[in-house]
Amino acid sequence: MSDEQGKGPATRVVEAGRRKAWTQGIVSPPVWRASTMLFDDVAALRDATRRPDEGLYYGRRGSPTQWSLADALTALEPGAAGTTLHASGTAAITTALLAVLEPGDELLMTDAAYQPTRAFCDGLLTRLGITTRYYDPRLRGADIDALFAPATRAIFLESPGSLTFEVQDVPAFCAAARARGVTSLIDNTWATPLLFPAIARGVDITILACTKYVVGHSDVMMGSATARPGLFERVRKTSQALGQCVSPDDAFLASRGLRTMDVRLRQHGASALEIARWLQQQPGVATVLHPALSEMPGYDLFQRDFLGASGLFAFAIEGDDAARVRLVDALQHFGIGFSWGGFESLALPIDPETMRTAVPWQSPGKMIRLQIGLESTADLISDLNQALHAAAQKG
Repeated sequence: MSDEQGKGPATRVVEAGRRKAWTQGIVSPPVWRASTMLFDDVAALRDATRRPDEGLYYGRRGSPTQWSLADALTALEPGAAGTTLHASGTAAITTALLAVLEPGDELLMTDAAYQPTRAFCDGLLTRLGITTRYYDPRLRGADIDALFAPATRAIFLESPGSLTFEVQDVPAFCAAARARGVTSLIDNTWATPLLFPAIARGVDITILACTKYVVGHSDVMMGSATARPGLFERVRKTSQALGQCVSPDDAFLASRGLRTMDVRLRQHGASALEIARWLQQQPGVATVLHPALSEMPGYDLFQRDFLGASGLFAFAIEGDDAARVRLVDALQHFGIGFSWGGFESLALPIDPETMRTAVPWQSPGKMIRLQIGLESTADLISDLNQALHAAAQKG
């Protein structure tokens, strides 16, 4: 259980996970590379076998390098019991779902879910006899209560959605779930616990693709699942049964990135909101989807529940796909690629309507998702300006 709830988020990202047992008295936890741990005698081996998660046991169970990162991520979620580390965000999502679902169960899944999450639900969970029912993320009030069925055992949220940016009434969903003994899970990658402390908002298990803002440098794949008391052991045992582990080198890089996550998020968020507001004023832009814009549906929930905005949003342009291609190809300061959360800006053509099943997505135009990095905001606006002009030219 985290004992750092009284500290501010900026302090926790600097200090958390740096207990002397992990750091050996130096500033950052060192990289402990090991598969085999050696014991002084058979008695010590047997003692470790009885308590494999309380100290050095075997490389797959981790070393101080991984433990310190897990400690730090737990400290960012007041009320959490612990954190497991995984090879990717998708691995964290799938492991957490397998920890709480059994054959015959029903999972409620937001229709705005990350595509690999949908693929897991429609593929492996179906093969295991677990039913997934997709729901409209914009539901409120009595419509939330009406979602649950006798077989429902878990509900998965993603707020805001990472393509269409709907903000969910997370506390209401979680309260309705808990009243029925249903486990709530959230993909909190967009906000991180610095902008949305999910456990404090009522979520049972909160998941991050640490690949994004935690690492911050686009050079490590990693995920985490942080759970409240009563569920953490189930997630940890499932993770261990699946052989989940992360390398100490990757854990070290994630820990290093974590120390600057607060200041990076502030810059990502400020630049993205400035650019989103600029795009709203540009000819040829049909709409801008950013949850911190007052015109967005769900803005009241964003204002109530979030402590700020990150650097990911989308906009739609008038015209056809060829115009969208001209725009993206003309960008000079934006890379073309998946993911987000790194220091570099990215642009990605997206078509959410191809993924929705619960409620049709009415696209307002040809959509582009932007990850706003740490470059000069003025340079990024200038780049988008010339790219919008390129899009307007007839091919």
